[in-house]
Amino acid sequence: MDLQQLADSFTPMTCIISVEVFPDGNYGNIRLVCGNKAYIDSIEVKQSDNMAYDTMLSNRFIPNSPYENYIPKDLNFENACYLSAVMKKPFHTYMHPERYPFWVDMYIMPVAYTNGNTHYCTYSMDLTPEASVSRMSDKEAAVTASVLETCIKLRDTKDFKHTMDEVIEDIRLLCSAENVCILLTDYKTRSCSILCESTSPDFDNRRIAEYFNNGIDSFFDVVDTWKDTIAGSTCLIIQNESDMNVVRERNPEWIASLEEYGIKSIVLYPLNYNNETLGYVWAVNFATENTAKIRSTLETTTYFIASEIANHQLLARLEYMSSVDLLTGVMNRNAMNKRVDDIISGKEVLPLRVGVVFADLNGLKKVNDTGGHTAGDSYIKKAAGLLKETFPDSEIYRAGGDEFMVINCSLSEAELRSRTDELRKLQENADDVSFSLGYFYNEGKTDIRKAMSSADMEMYRDKQSYYERYPERRRK
Repeated sequence: MDLQQLADSFTPMTCIISVEVFPDGNYGNIRLVCGNKAYIDSIEVKQSDNMAYDTMLSNRFIPNSPYENYIPKDLNFENACYLSAVMKKPFHTYMHPERYPFWVDMYIMPVAYTNGNTHYCTYSMDLTPEASVSRMSDKEAAVTASVLETCIKLRDTKDFKHTMDEVIEDIRLLCSAENVCILLTDYKTRSCSILCESTSPDFDNRRIAEYFNNGIDSFFDVVDTWKDTIAGSTCLIIQNESDMNVVRERNPEWIASLEEYGIKSIVLYPLNYNNETLGYVWAVNFATENTAKIRSTLETTTYFIASEIANHQLLARLEYMSSVDLLTGVMNRNAMNKRVDDIISGKEVLPLRVGVVFADLNGLKKVNDTGGHTAGDSYIKKAAGLLKETFPDSEIYRAGGDEFMVINCSLSEAELRSRTDELRKLQENADDVSFSLGYFYNEGKTDIRKAMSSADMEMYRDKQSYYERYPERRRK
C-alpha cells in the first residue's frame, strides 16, 4: 500500500502512524511513517503561514522516525494510536495541551492495512488559537449527554457543595472507579484540600484518607510534581503496569506511593482556568476498558467544572472582602449591620443567652500622631488579635476605626465578665494595647438594639474613668 499517497490524499495536516504490536498484546515503537505537505510544514517551518504563533515542532522530518522525535512522549497519544491502529476504532478529540499555545482538533482513523506485526492509522489535526465552542461540543451522543447533564447541574445549583458531590458521584459511576475526588490546590499557601469525594461501597475509604493525610509527609509536595509528570498533555491516564513504568521514570517517588496504597490505575485531570491550576480530578482503580469514553467525557467536563470552581472562588473572595475587615481579619461594619438587621427583622432569632461587648481603643490618636498610620494600623491589628485570643468562640466585628463589638451566645455572665476583666488588665501598661470596655448580658428574649446601646454606654463610662485615672493620655 502506498502510504505516502494515502497521506497526500488528505487536505488537513495529516501523517501516517505505525504501531508495533508484540505477541502478548503490548505495543512497542510508534512511528511517524510519512506525512502530507501541510503536516511536514508544521514540523519544518518555524512559523505557520496563516497563524501568528510558533509551530509546535521544529525538527527536520525523517520518515519512519519514532514519534518522540517530534512530540514529547505522551501516554494519551500512544493509547489513542493503539486504539485506532490496532483495535480499528476511530478516535477524535478537541483539546488544549498545556505545552502548546493553541487548541488541537485531532482525528485518528484506522487503516485497513498491516505489515506483519505493524498496524497503521492516519493522524489529522487542525489548530485553533482559541477554544471553539462548536468543536468542543462535537462529541458522540452519550458523551454529549453526560457533559450536558453536568453543565445543567452546575448552572442550576443553589448549593455549590451539594452539586459538586453529585457531579463527582456521576464521574465515579462513569469511570467505575473505586475512589474519585476533586482536590483543590492553593499554591500561595502550598496546601491542598478535598472539595468533594465519591467512593465505591466496596472500597475502604480509610486507605485513601490515609494516603492523602499520612501516606506522605507533605502531600502538596507530591501534588506539585504532577504538572511535570503530566508533561504538557491534557491529563494523565495510567491503565496498567506498562504505563506505571513509563511514569515511574518521571516520578518514581509518587508511583511508589501509589503502589504502596494499592492504586493500580489512575485518571488525573488538571482543572485549569485562565492559566491557573485550581486543582485536579482524581479517579483511581477505574474500568480501563472504558478509557476512551472516560477521556472524551472528562476533557470537556473538567473545562466546565474548572470554570464553575473559579466562579465560586471569586464569589467567595468578594463575599469575604465585603464582610471581613482586611486589616484585622475580623468581620467588618457591613457584616455587623447585616447581622443586626437580620435580628431586628426576625430573619434570625437570637438564643436565650446573649452577651454583647463593646471595646474601644484608648490612645489610638496619640499612636498615629507619634508613629504615623503604620504604627496605628499595627496597634489596631494587635488589639484585634487580643480580642480573637480572648473571645475565640465569639463573633468579633470592627465597628469603626478604633471600636469593636463582640457577640457571644454561649458564655455565662460570669465567664463573659471574666474575659472582659482580662482585657481591662491591659490598661495597666500604657505601652500595651488599652481598651475601654462595656458589656451587656441577658438570659431570655433580647432586644439587640437595647443590648448594643447598654454595652456602648457602659464602655463610655469605662473610658471616662480611664481618662480620669490617666489624664495625660486623654489625647485619643
